Amino acid sequence: MDSAYPSELLEKAVQEFSKLPGIGRKTALRLVLHLLRRTNEEVEAFASAVATMRRDVKHCRVCHNISDTDLCPICSDQRRDTSTICVVENIQDVLAVENTQQYHGLYHVLGGIISPMDGIGPSDIEIDSLVKRVSEGGICEVIMALSSTMEGDTTNFYISRKLAPYNVRLSVIARGISVGDELEYTDEVTLGRAILNRTEMEKG
Repeated sequence: MDSAYPSELLEKAVQEFSKLPGIGRKTALRLVLHLLRRTNEEVEAFASAVATMRRDVKHCRVCHNISDTDLCPICSDQRRDTSTICVVENIQDVLAVENTQQYHGLYHVLGGIISPMDGIGPSDIEIDSLVKRVSEGGICEVIMALSSTMEGDTTNFYISRKLAPYNVRLSVIARGISVGDELEYTDEVTLGRAILNRTEMEKG
């Protein structure tokens, strides 16, 4: 069957854009046509920014947040409370918590949550490095700020068991967030209150 597009180059670009999450072929076509209306310099700057980001972006060696350097700006900020770690699932959750302006400690990005149905076990995410950070001392509280889903609760429980031997307060964000909600989609006021009203967890 012949292509519906007048140009194979156009079709290839649409196919690539449509691979992005939440982007269907209609939206992909609109984006590609938008780029066609821009100057060569603007499109090259766009492509260069994406390619440079993919090549040069790093993960913080301490918390695993996205960074331009080996140590992210949050971990290197001497004004942060270094005795508190907020454990989140992904980079988007760091941004969500930061936008509340209610938390001033450090983070630990797991890079996922335990989900046997998806083949993700404890060794597939950054739990061991969290335990290592706590075992080195200086941490008074670990706040579990994971989505209130079954997988999030499973991960909370597993981490609480791993941290049980250490003299550290474990807390979980308040359930102002509905069960099943993803953290990154929670509004800032609700998320901020959930952090401030966090409750202590029983150690496993």
